[in-house]
Amino acid sequence: MQDRISKIEKALEQVRPFLKADGGDVSFVDITDDNTVRIQLHGACKGCSISHITMKAGIEEAIRNAVPEIKTVEAINL
Repeated sequence: MQDRISKIEKALEQVRPFLKADGGDVSFVDITDDNTVRIQLHGACKGCSISHITMKAGIEEAIRNAVPEIKTVEAINL
């Protein structure tokens, strides 16, 4: 489990500069038994009207590339 969390954190580090450039950020919250990753969006990302695109095309893609067994990624504060 710790290895998967480490890979998820590294994937988030890859997308973080793009989020921060727009005044946002992301943090890992947890991973469920059914391989759902829960994250929290911060700053400008939290209320952004295109955050769903950021989630699917950026954050979820990066995490699933790093840890293919992840089924989905959800933001707990959208």
